[in-house]
Amino acid sequence: MQSFRRVLATGSRMRTVPAFTPHFRSLSSIKVRPCHMSCKRPSRDPLVAHTTCPPGAVGPASPDAPEDDTFAAEADALQAVAREAKAKLAAKGYDAASFWEQPIVWGDHDAFQHVNNVRYVRFFESGRMKWITAVGNSIGAERANMMLSAKGISFILKSIDVKFRRPVRYPDTVRISSPHHATLLIRFRLQLLIAHKASPWPHTAAEAQAPINPANPPLYRTQFLLHAKAWSYAQNAVVADSTSVITWYDYDNLKKCDPGDELWAAVLERTQRGE
Repeated sequence: MQSFRRVLATGSRMRTVPAFTPHFRSLSSIKVRPCHMSCKRPSRDPLVAHTTCPPGAVGPASPDAPEDDTFAAEADALQAVAREAKAKLAAKGYDAASFWEQPIVWGDHDAFQHVNNVRYVRFFESGRMKWITAVGNSIGAERANMMLSAKGISFILKSIDVKFRRPVRYPDTVRISSPHHATLLIRFRLQLLIAHKASPWPHTAAEAQAPINPANPPLYRTQFLLHAKAWSYAQNAVVADSTSVITWYDYDNLKKCDPGDELWAAVLERTQRGE
């Protein structure tokens, strides 16, 4: 191919320099490997390995394939921790129908770098509503809807006492060893298990045998205690517990009341399960 030359002006003198001469290779000089050879020695590029193998051939495995199914291992470990926690609380008399898994988010923190104490009152509230739903469903779905809608006779929170046992952070981590997997560092998103159980208002046998004045019923006929625990999956321990006073309330007449034997039986049945 003809070479090109160019003229450069350098001050008052002119000089000619040779230009670059391109060289081209013919296609016949390039060695092309057959497709079947590519399949015998898989390319490290998964796209190349996919496009060079003929139909029916077994291509190479993905270079990014995990050596171990970590996600499945984490799921199994989390389920095992949850089962153990529920079994421990059930053995202590807490109502399984009240179990509520409470997620912890970053916004639950305060300036002291742990879940704010006030948040636990809301966590226990969510679990309490789960327990109330279970009580209503034991009587009937319609009764449960009325209780949750504050219609007719239902519950009202009179007081709540919360004790804080351990700080909780987002996300808590824990190391779990499995015989089939390496030690895993698991971050618990569904972190707290909230559980409730009821107990009668303390009263003597003489009070129970005394005549009841419908206009002014005794406390043991109008209220009861509801105990709760918040169990941390990560810490495998109770991080907070509470005791609430729950009052039977007539929302139609806006006053506390004796709900009658049918509604009391629904609560006492769950109370006996919790003993």
